Amino acid sequence: MAEDGEKKRVLEMVQADGADEGCVTFVLHDEDHTLGNSVRYMIMKNPDVDFCGYTITHPSETKINFRIQTRGGVAAIEPLRRGLTELSDVCQHVLNTFQARVNEFKERQEKPME
Repeated sequence: MAEDGEKKRVLEMVQADGADEGCVTFVLHDEDHTLGNSVRYMIMKNPDVDFCGYTITHPSETKINFRIQTRGGVAAIEPLRRGLTELSDVCQHVLNTFQARVNEFKERQEKPME
């Protein structure tokens, strides 16, 4: 457990000694299926990825084991970074679109009815 003032790790990279950089397990702490399935979907859209899957070891644990295998010498960290960035972009687009529609609705509500 992290001591006072010490940040808890959010992401760990687990790789066997001498293993290929294209085959890595990442452990995401304090996350669940919400992020796991979304990130898996975004990573699988990458043509350099052979396999991407995740498991939650036990329902009472809040960590995800993410496995990524790539082809063509691409390091597994790259599709993870790209997937997280693309997911963030999609979420920002949804948020912006939602906020614009809420603002339009409020403006219509403020105008007197004719």
